[in-house]
Amino acid sequence: MSASTHRPETVPAALAAPRLRRRTLLLSATAGAALAACGGLPSAPDIPMDAAQRLRAADRIGWGATQAQLAEIERMGWGPYVERQLKPDVKAAMPGPVQARIDAMGITQGDVAARVWAAESFRRNGDKGATEDERAAARKAYQEAQGLAARETGERQLLRELYAQQQLLEQMSWFWFNHFNVHQGKRDIRLMLSDYQDRALRPHALGSFRAMLGAVARHPAMLRYLDNDQNAVRGLNENYARELLELHTMGVDGGYTQRDVQELARVLTGFGVRVDPDPAKVAPRFEALYQRDGLFEFHPGRHDFGDKQLLGRTIKGSGAKELDEVLDLLVAQPATARFVCRKLAVFFLSDQPPPELVDAMASAFLKTRGDIAATMRPMLYSAAFTSTDAPKFKDPHRYLLSSLRAGFEQRELVNAQPLQNWLRRLGQGLFDKQTPDGYPLTADAWNSPGQMTLRFEVARQIGTGAAALYRPEGTNGPVPMPDLQPLRARVEPTLAPSTRGALAQTTSPQQWLTLWLSSPDFMYR
Repeated sequence: MSASTHRPETVPAALAAPRLRRRTLLLSATAGAALAACGGLPSAPDIPMDAAQRLRAADRIGWGATQAQLAEIERMGWGPYVERQLKPDVKAAMPGPVQARIDAMGITQGDVAARVWAAESFRRNGDKGATEDERAAARKAYQEAQGLAARETGERQLLRELYAQQQLLEQMSWFWFNHFNVHQGKRDIRLMLSDYQDRALRPHALGSFRAMLGAVARHPAMLRYLDNDQNAVRGLNENYARELLELHTMGVDGGYTQRDVQELARVLTGFGVRVDPDPAKVAPRFEALYQRDGLFEFHPGRHDFGDKQLLGRTIKGSGAKELDEVLDLLVAQPATARFVCRKLAVFFLSDQPPPELVDAMASAFLKTRGDIAATMRPMLYSAAFTSTDAPKFKDPHRYLLSSLRAGFEQRELVNAQPLQNWLRRLGQGLFDKQTPDGYPLTADAWNSPGQMTLRFEVARQIGTGAAALYRPEGTNGPVPMPDLQPLRARVEPTLAPSTRGALAQTTSPQQWLTLWLSSPDFMYR
């Protein structure tokens, strides 16, 4: 059911959602040019835009348009702006106070392996303490270490999404985490989340899909989550192998068989996690094949060295390098290109993206062997990306982030916990999706009556100043409303006449912001 059907009582009936044209949007000439040069554009194309198109484009390439972002697009032009976004610096500093907060976090200090081992020591003492009080204290310390790591990882992610200039990088980082989903509640994964983001996903978010696939396959968070640390030659576990084919690469209709799953599981034997800092015991004949990198371990004593038959190819038994051969094979499959590119188009554009656009993206993916920036260009330069005719419904994460970026652009988030709580209430808590398929990307998962009722409640809290976010936790001092005049001047000309009419009747900034955040116009991007 659409957002317009369920409105808070304060929203006038005039704010019924506009009827949306659902015609298929063909690639523009500039998208075709981008595709022809998908290996790297010699110069960014010049794409004229009016104010409404700039707003739509900014809303789609990042977590919600801000005045600074729109000014940058207008100054640079869409093509140069896109090219800058496609070449991010993953180590670029955030605005000073925000960066200082990130630098002070425990997840930023030291080595993830050391943090996990320290917490593991608490867990083991929880089983071996001399008294029950000692054991209880150790178990509590273990849970507190896990909880703190997850909260800090969530806060850091939200700060990046709210304030980073590299908005496409932050959006792609969310997309890839959702694509390669892990759940924080399993074993010690909360301690590994920040490293999973920073080592496996963000460095490759706009780089090589193949490199990211390999980094994920060797990261302890994924190996732990899908039980591959229990996958051995004498006890095969197919969990990771199945999801690697179904969810990470080829898709459920990609043409692989159950035999392929079993053979891939054999390839993955021996890939696991070692928390203990002490060296593993390895038979002399396997010592040269043993690998360890932090918490990741490839133990050849647990590996199946027999030859495998996967997707019609013979994979010779040789140890860890078998996986690299398989990942190369998977990235080269047309099914992988189609599956990944359609999912990207659904995330950015439409629940039913234009097939021609998906084909263009898949062609770029195959031609460049999974270069993500080249894959994105046909979409970012397409007519569909800037069109105001086919908006996409916002999921809770995008709704909340775009609300804060629009209404509180110049204000620093002080307390991220209420924002994390809102995400959880709306059903899209950070790192909370238990199943490996990640959160759904289509409107029908997020526009139910219950969802909209909760969203309107949050809109009222944000519209009246979102004080809980902008004052220190535990304090009750007043937080002044921001100046909304620049925002009003920017968005009101782009709104439906019924929405503008209703907003004209408001008598305070709080009423205006609440009503705008509750309007059908704001529910879409």
